[in-house]
Amino acid sequence: MTTPFPFTAVVGQDDLRLALLLNAVSPAVGGVLVRGEKGTAKSTAVRALSALLPAVPVVAGCRFSCDPAAPDPGCPDGPHEDTAGASRPARMVELPVGASEDRLVGALDIERALAEGVKAFEPGLLADAHRGILYVDEVNLLHDHLVDLLLDAAAMGASYVEREGVSVRHASKFLLVGTMNPEEGELRPQLLDRFGLTVEVAASREPDQRVEVVRRRLAYDDDPAGFAARWADEEAAVRQRIVAARELLPSVRLGDGALRQIAATCAAFEVDGMRADIVMARTATALAAWAGRTDVLAEDVRQAALLALPHRRRRNPFDAPGLDEDKLDETLEEFGGPDDDPDPDSGPDGPGGGGGRPDPDDAPQGDGDTAARPEAGENGQPQPSGAGEQSPARASEPFRTKVLSVPGIGEGAAGRRSRARTEHGRTTGARRPRGALTKLHLAATVRAAAPHQRARGRSGPGLVVRRDDLRQATREGREGNLVLFVVDASGSMAARQRMGAVKGAVLSLLLDAYQRRDKVGLVTFRGSAAEVALPPTSSVDAAAARLETLPTGGRTPLAAGLLRAHEVLRVERLRDPARRPLVVLVTDGRATGGPEPVALAGRAARLFAADGVASVVVDCESGPVRLGLAGQLAGELGGTAVTLDELRADSIAGLVKDVQRRAA
Repeated sequence: MTTPFPFTAVVGQDDLRLALLLNAVSPAVGGVLVRGEKGTAKSTAVRALSALLPAVPVVAGCRFSCDPAAPDPGCPDGPHEDTAGASRPARMVELPVGASEDRLVGALDIERALAEGVKAFEPGLLADAHRGILYVDEVNLLHDHLVDLLLDAAAMGASYVEREGVSVRHASKFLLVGTMNPEEGELRPQLLDRFGLTVEVAASREPDQRVEVVRRRLAYDDDPAGFAARWADEEAAVRQRIVAARELLPSVRLGDGALRQIAATCAAFEVDGMRADIVMARTATALAAWAGRTDVLAEDVRQAALLALPHRRRRNPFDAPGLDEDKLDETLEEFGGPDDDPDPDSGPDGPGGGGGRPDPDDAPQGDGDTAARPEAGENGQPQPSGAGEQSPARASEPFRTKVLSVPGIGEGAAGRRSRARTEHGRTTGARRPRGALTKLHLAATVRAAAPHQRARGRSGPGLVVRRDDLRQATREGREGNLVLFVVDASGSMAARQRMGAVKGAVLSLLLDAYQRRDKVGLVTFRGSAAEVALPPTSSVDAAAARLETLPTGGRTPLAAGLLRAHEVLRVERLRDPARRPLVVLVTDGRATGGPEPVALAGRAARLFAADGVASVVVDCESGPVRLGLAGQLAGELGGTAVTLDELRADSIAGLVKDVQRRAA
């Protein structure tokens, strides 16, 4: 698309546009992470921003966009003796989700390096994005090692490429913008922290605003150039304002009062480390420059907190994002005006002196389950799905679980659960390359070339290496799996204390799945049927929400639950054949309802064994007399059984059982 949608024509999304503009004014802010549902103008706004950025002066012929005023002394295309300048528009470089490491950081021609001794380097996307915008759509779906490389380059302002002793470094300073749909999974907390600002976006619920969105989009699609021309004056005004704010930025004064407010706010919201303080300071300064002021005001600090802190205050993937604005206002008021010295008489005027700060978890709309519970206790739940249904039990406190893994070696998506052949990890062997050579196994290459030296006319020192001699290093790391939870919600599991422990165990396994970069799914069975409560997804938040409201009661259609889970795996195998599944069946092993329920459950379980699906049965049977049905079911599945107590990583019983298994 040659004519981008005008930035000033985007309807609504004020926070998104402001965050992007602040980074355009001060790239040191550190980029933007945009979170929200599909179809909310995330990509449109980012692409439109590049047209507003001033032209970039570059050294003519330099592939790394060196600045003629200060060329990079370590530029691979340097040294630049002739710094004759040219200019080009600011680039917006898009990183595809399926990009390889070589496409991101660049590639060395290993064959030429070995045969000719030439250090030939082909720049990657990090070089193309230097002094422009690097846009990563669905950043949460990128492999971890690509995200690590990306954010390291953003933090250091340079990219380093290492290949078998050959090293290349080049400058790489860019405005990093990532977009993601939280339903598809979260970024790791330490990576969230590397984005300067975050913005939550959602489609407007106002009919008039939605009408205007459609009207402008249709007009743009009919005549992109004409539509852009109608917004040319507004675009020019914003472009001039960006230039003016950049020039004013060095003159903006960040007083001690503002710094105290920033420090107090970060402390009040218990963010880790000092990056939040620094980002807030830079953001508040950029806000003042954008407003045409040379002093940072309290309103700048407040707005900076709303943009810089929400993604840093989260403690686990199940906490709701965002800030408690009442608590923010209390903190800012308690620590006085940003330009005044602290006034001892003004402290008590703050509400409660900080002692009455509201808990973010106590927001009245934040816990629908709590609000509905009194009605549930009085049988007020609408349309109960089965006789004897009980209100949802609250999960017990989560704990650190033992590592459950899939046996064998897979080739799935990068993660932290099961062994797999990966691009990164320890070297385990060598093979002939399939396609482009990326990881040379030098010793194997030498061994392959050595027997042919006489035939190739080599009689003295040195080695003649041909393409057929090259060997690709094979590496072993860890992969993420599909962890499918199959949860028994029948009457035999419905005792409130018992179901709370079961939910706590599943919640603990969900936290483990989040940390290990798994996909998760949830199948439940109760009454007369089973249902897919959550299709396989990367969002453990969604799984935890389904688990919290899980109803219980009725008979135990164990066979139906297993058959529904088997169907889910069949469909998922077609979508993602490389991702290996791990079935976690949470039950006491009882099967009731329908003709021959035990026999049917056994036949359904043997389907998993026949397919070689890894499985674990979490035995929830309790009481002094135990039937051992869950252990028998695990045998039919071809898996293992663990009790709730053995599931804990620090369980003595679990350690004893492991020793017994190894001894056997």
